[in-house]
Amino acid sequence: MERPKGIAVAQAGIGAEAPVLLQPARGWSRSGVVDWLMDHATARTDMLVGMDLSFGLPFEDRGAFFPGWPKSPPTAEELWRQIDDACIDDPHLGVGSFLRRPAIARYFRHQRAEGDLFGGGTGRLRRCERRMRDRSALRPSSCFNLVGAGQVGKASLTGMRVLNRLRDVIPVWPFDPLPAFGPVIVEIYTTIAARAAGLGPGRSKIRDAAALDDALARLGSAPHASLTRYDDHATDAIVSAVWLRRHAEDPVLWHPPGLAAVANTEGWTFGVT
Repeated sequence: MERPKGIAVAQAGIGAEAPVLLQPARGWSRSGVVDWLMDHATARTDMLVGMDLSFGLPFEDRGAFFPGWPKSPPTAEELWRQIDDACIDDPHLGVGSFLRRPAIARYFRHQRAEGDLFGGGTGRLRRCERRMRDRSALRPSSCFNLVGAGQVGKASLTGMRVLNRLRDVIPVWPFDPLPAFGPVIVEIYTTIAARAAGLGPGRSKIRDAAALDDALARLGSAPHASLTRYDDHATDAIVSAVWLRRHAEDPVLWHPPGLAAVANTEGWTFGVT
């Protein structure tokens, strides 16, 4: 799909400024997001960009993204390139060609079959995901799961194609050094922002103006400008943008314990300590 409804972009300015939902007339495409970020890179905009997807796959638990496969890449950035190269003919930065490879399909849980190397249960998790499960009520899903409402696999793999297009243009934390100025991309998990905004387990989604303004107030933000439609994607983007603004200077979030061991492979979710 060229313009998935699940892509939403919000921007929070300085201080307590009201966040803004950016809405192109035809909606966002993945390529459109890449172009928008490229423009900000050219302008050297000081901006912290949060993307709600996993920047890497589990690696630490088995010593490889795809254990037993000779072509398994050694780093996340090489994984991005491998996926992008495999799907060069897939429209709209899709990843069907990669997932249809017999050697790769074995590692994923698909709609009608579970690969023999998926591992069963909830599937493999990254270090930061295991930490979320151990220390909080958060329950992130495995990137190898492609089934159900909680699946994050396809979004993460398509996102990796986006990241590959932005390599050497915008630094991506924690894989690249932080620059003195200009945009930086971090991985986020919108439920972390929702919890910080006062939404407890079982009610992490906002679908009306009053609830959104209440969440924003808890994060120290002015009320939002009225939206034409209140759906999970739009409100998640708005709340996450404000949460990022509030915590962008928190040194604890930039240096979580254990990051160094997985910084080049699995990456990390900003906000997990």
